[in-house]
Formats: sequence, C-alpha cells, structure tokens
Amino acid sequence: MAAIVSDTATAAPVAAPTGPAAGARPLRIALIGNPNSGKTSLFNQLTGLNQKVGNFPGVTVDRKSGFAQLTPLQRAEIVDLPGTYSLYPKSLDEKVITDLLYDRAAANYPDFVVVTVDANNLRRSLLLFTQLGDLGLPAVLALNMMDVAERHGVKIDLPALERELGVPIIPMNARKGIGVAALKIVMAQRLDAPPVRFWEPDEKLLPLVRQIRYYFDLHNDYLALHYAQQYRHISFLSADDKAHIQELTHKYGFDATAQQAAETIARYARINEILLETVTVTRTETREPVSNRIDKVLTHRVGGYLIFLGILFTLFQAIFAWAQYPMDWIDQGISALSATIQANFHGPLIRLLTEGVLAGLGGVLIFIPQIALLFGFLAVLEETGYMARVTFLMDKLMRPFGLSGKSVVPLISGLACAVPAIMGARTIESWKDRMITIFVTPLMSCSARIPVYTVLVALVVPDQAAWGIFNLRGVALMGLYLLGLFSALGSAWVLKKVLKARERSYFIMEFPVYQWPRWKNVGLTIYQKVQAFVLQAGKVIVAISVLLWVLASYGPGQKQATAEAQVRQQVATQGWNEAELSRQIASARLENSYAGSFGRALEPAIRPLGYDWKIGIALLTSFAAREVFVGTISTIYSVGQDADMGTLQQKLQAEKDANGQPFFTPARAFSLLVFYVFAMQCMSTLAVTYRETKSWKWPLAQLLYMTSLAYVAAFVVYQVLA
Repeated sequence: MAAIVSDTATAAPVAAPTGPAAGARPLRIALIGNPNSGKTSLFNQLTGLNQKVGNFPGVTVDRKSGFAQLTPLQRAEIVDLPGTYSLYPKSLDEKVITDLLYDRAAANYPDFVVVTVDANNLRRSLLLFTQLGDLGLPAVLALNMMDVAERHGVKIDLPALERELGVPIIPMNARKGIGVAALKIVMAQRLDAPPVRFWEPDEKLLPLVRQIRYYFDLHNDYLALHYAQQYRHISFLSADDKAHIQELTHKYGFDATAQQAAETIARYARINEILLETVTVTRTETREPVSNRIDKVLTHRVGGYLIFLGILFTLFQAIFAWAQYPMDWIDQGISALSATIQANFHGPLIRLLTEGVLAGLGGVLIFIPQIALLFGFLAVLEETGYMARVTFLMDKLMRPFGLSGKSVVPLISGLACAVPAIMGARTIESWKDRMITIFVTPLMSCSARIPVYTVLVALVVPDQAAWGIFNLRGVALMGLYLLGLFSALGSAWVLKKVLKARERSYFIMEFPVYQWPRWKNVGLTIYQKVQAFVLQAGKVIVAISVLLWVLASYGPGQKQATAEAQVRQQVATQGWNEAELSRQIASARLENSYAGSFGRALEPAIRPLGYDWKIGIALLTSFAAREVFVGTISTIYSVGQDADMGTLQQKLQAEKDANGQPFFTPARAFSLLVFYVFAMQCMSTLAVTYRETKSWKWPLAQLLYMTSLAYVAAFVVYQVLA
C-alpha cells in the first residue's frame, strides 16, 4: 500500500507514472464529496482561472470543469460533480453523478475520483466513500479541513486509516492550498481500484444481482445492485433494459427501500469499526462553540431578518456609491474616444464605429464595476458560510407562499442570473415546490437589470443623502429589488392555490463552519462573472447595437431624404441655429429609418405607458436580453448626434418631448423601471425553463403572465405619476 504523501515529505509513489503518450487525451478526474466538504475550494486550487462551465450531456445541470498541470508532462481535466451525501440520489442535481459513474462506456467516464471528506466529521463523509470504493472506482481520499479537526482535538492515525480504506490519503487544507502539491503528485500516478470491500450484497440478493450483472456485462455485484435500485432514473438505459430489470425485481420480490436502509445501517457499522481503530478525540468541548453563539444572533427570528436586510441595503448602497467613480471614468472615456475619432475622421464606417460599435461597447463596459461589486458581495457571503444561514432563515418565510427552504437558494441565485438559478431548482425534491420556484424565479431582479435600473434611477432620483447616511439612489435600487421579491412571493402564493399535488416537502441543511473569506476565490468568482458578462452579454449587446445602427441609419426608399428636406424648409420659420438644425435633421432621419418604422408600429400599444417609438425600439431589442436596453438607447441617442454631446446620461437628460419639455420625467422613468422589474425579457430564461420542465406550457405561461403584469403595473405607475 502506498504511503501517505505530504507537502513537506516525499514518499513511495502509488505506482509508476504513466507518462502520457503524444496526442493522448489528458487524465479525466472527477471531484466528488459531501456539500461543504471543501470540494469547490479544491477545484479552484487545482484549476485556477483555467475553468469553464457547461452542461452534463442530456441535462441542464452545471458541469464545471477545468485543467490542472499535475507534472510538466501530465495534464488532467478536473470535473467538479454536484455535492452529494450518498450514491442514492434524492434530487435531479445528484442524478447526474450516478449517470456518469455507472456507465464505463460513457465518453466522460473518469479515470479515477478524488473524494473530498471533512476530517472533522469522518463518520458522515465516509458513507459516500465506501459506496464509491465498492463500485470499484480508483480513488484518492482528500482529507480536508485538517486544521479544524486539530482545533477540536480530533487525532487521525493516517497510516492506519489508509490501510483500512485501501486508498492513498492526502491531508489537506484546500482553502489555503496546503496539500495540493502532494495531491497532484498522487493524481499523476496510475491508480488501481481499492482492494478493500466495505459491504457485500446478501446471499438472497445474489440471484437477482448476478442476472443483472451478466445481462449488462458489469464488473461487480454492487454496481448491479444499483441498477436494480435505480433503473428508473438511469438515463442511458433503454426502455427494454428498464423493462427487463423491472421484470427481474418483481420476480425476486426486491424491496429497494428496505434494501437501501439495511445497507446504510451496515455501512455505518463498518465505518464505526474503522474510526474506533484510527481516530481519537483528545478533548471534549466544554463550552458552546463560537459558531453556535453567532448563529443565535444571525438566525434570530427577528434580528436575523433585520441583519440580512441591512446587508442587502449595504450592497445596494455600494453599487451606487462605490461603483459610480469607475463608471463615470468609463463613460467619459468612451465619449472622449468617440469625439476624437469623429473629429479626425469622417464617413459611414467612422459613424458605424462611433455610433454603433463604441456606443454598444460602452453599454457593456460601463457596468463592469457594478457587476463586480454584486458578485464580490455574494461570493463573500458564500465564502464565510453566511449564505447557508440565510436559506435556513428564509425557510419559515417561504412556507406560507408555497415554497420550501430549498427554494431560497434559486431565488437568491436569481439576483445574479435566472438561468443557473432555475437550474438550481433541481435540488428540490417536491414537484410542486420545484415548478413554483421555476415559475417565479425570473421575477427576482437579476444582474442584467442593473444597467437598466442604474441609468433610469440616475435620471430621476437625486444623488444626495437621506438622514445624512443613506444615498437616495441606493434606497430606490433596493426598493426595486424588494418589489421583485414581493411579486415573486405573491405569485408563488397564487400558484400554490392553482397547482395540486400531494407531496410533502422538507428542508434539511447542514451549516458550514464560519470562516474568513478566501480572497483568491472571491477574486476568481468576480473575474469569471465579469468575463461571462462581457463575453456573453457583451457579444449580444454589441451585435444588436451594430445591427440597430444600420436599421437606424437607413430607411425605405426616399423617406429619410424627404424628411430631411422638410426640416430644412422649416429653418426660416422656426429660427433654428446650426446645432438645433442638426439635431432636428438627425431626429427626422431616425424617425423615418427602418428602426423608426418598427418603433412607430409599436407606439400605439405602449403610448398609454408614456413611451414613444424610441423606447419601443429598445423594448423590442431587449427581448434578446434585458441589458440590451441600455445598449439600444445608447445607440439610438448616438445616431446622427455629435459625440461631444457628452455621456449617455447627459444625452438622455437632454432629450425633449413634442412640447420641448424633458422627456424622461419621473413618471416615465418609474414606469419603465416597474416594467423591467416584472417583464420576462430574456430568451435564455425561457429556453432553460422549457428544458427543465420538458414542456412549452411553463415558459409560455411565464411570458404571458410576466408581460401582462409588467404592462398593467407600468400603466398604473405612469397614470398615477403623470
């Protein structure tokens, strides 16, 4: 058996290095472990910035993978699997693990697994490991949180534990990177399946198990037993295969529930024997743990909610107060660059560059500081362990509205983006709770709405403090987020009355220990989210901005030339100066362009909301993605205008209505804000709802409901404030 490897000592290798052949694919290694076992920290340490997020084949569960350079000659693909407590999945999220590990012929089947376990809670963590070992998977045990175990007086005889488990064990502190180098050394070796068996199927099960094993040509009995247990949910089995297993289970009277319970009890008995031989506790805690005392405050039935609201309020204040300076620099920089280019160069391509590409690019770059702040705050809350307390705290609040505590995670994730938030609803076992959560999650104000909110709020809410400390714009922004939350809860309550289901849901959560945030991980999260915003949303915004510039610069037939001639005829009667004449010509040409024609066609429907045809164009284009609204108005108000007119905010403030009054009044701005709080304007959200529900009924119902709600609410706001 291989010796334990540490960062400070060398040891005998597990086996001879394989040494990848030229052109051979890199090793594929799966990270698996309990929630809060440090798996994500280890993944970040191994892969750094070399990460990507996709989907597992056939499902929409996140598949996070990256590459690690184990040695100068050995590279490995690391796949981060969803957290799970056992190989008997309870949620859709966990089922991807069994689909991956049960099919050796799968293209994504791992060469071996790294099992992360909490050294401070080995009894719970080893259940999953013993199941993986009995499947015959080559494995390495990453014994994480050794520092926490030592603080609690837990002493682990590592050589003895390694002998009992039959796999290499690497003591680690993944958050600080301790043990990562040693783990890479072991991962670069050729590993065999563990020789130890922790549990064997009872003899009375063998006839069933052996028939399944030989029928599917499986490599061991325990895997065949899992086929019998879970055949209904194994996606790669054909209908005939499932029918065959069902026939066998009926023939032998197989009781899956009783069998699983008996196996779990037997495994824990074996785990207890192992721990008695390998683990000692040198002291007993006599005082209440500090984390419990903190939890009494942070999860208090009254104070806990006030603290959470205070944290959210700080976040929204920061989004305006701290991000304003870099946003102004970016906006002024884009404006100055456009002015410089227009002053030195002329022609249609220059106008395309300044009024289309740069205007759209400015609509992307200006919001990077706010996106970075939002995700930075969320990452800190997650890293410290506070976010888990929030989900527990909100459980009681969610129940009366037809949601469970597990619904809180998707709803809070919806503050970042509705797409992964809806996918996160897969962890909810109850069909009714899951459907309600999916339906109402898009009402939470995602980060894509921030560009819309901040531009419009800055137009009509003064940049001044209330009561000496609160920025009014921050207060308005928090109000919009709370409006989205309350509308989501109200919609869930209504849906609770409509949907009928007999399922009973429950909420069980393990609190992670409180820890200082690992700033490297926080920085990595900010980098990934900003990169995704710039590359994904940015490509859409810039592409639509360029297309929109073409549609706004050219029109059918001679309509634009005729309109310009009519404006020039009015110069004498109106007494316009050169600057006003230029503005009137630009406005007339835009109104008679292709884009203006689309906006004019939509205007009768949106006029009761206080919108004109220009806003109509922005509403149409933002159905691709909400944040496109800002790129659109940036382009619309740049076409034909001098670049030295100033920043986007200054251009919007200078916009006049037919009576020569400021167009963006509080009534119009708040009507637009409310519209975007409720409107379903994200094709990606509709697509992921379809994939998660396997039906067009739910996304179409979402689109109809949220659009109607947005229209009615915006109409009421405008009519009341106008």
